[in-house]
Amino acid sequence: MSDNEKKPFALRINPQLLKELEHWAADEFRSTNGQIEFILHTAMKARKRASSARSLKKDDDEQI
Repeated sequence: MSDNEKKPFALRINPQLLKELEHWAADEFRSTNGQIEFILHTAMKARKRASSARSLKKDDDEQI
């Protein structure tokens, strides 16, 4: 699947959380869906960075 293709799926979400997401999205001039994608992309980048940092620390610890 290319980056331009998007797979739709249903998301069950607490109504209050959805309302907060809608306000946040509006503040940043994004659609609610765009805001959710932005949050997920940011979280995935952070996870990858943390994972690579942990593996580097593990390699350093093994050399000691």
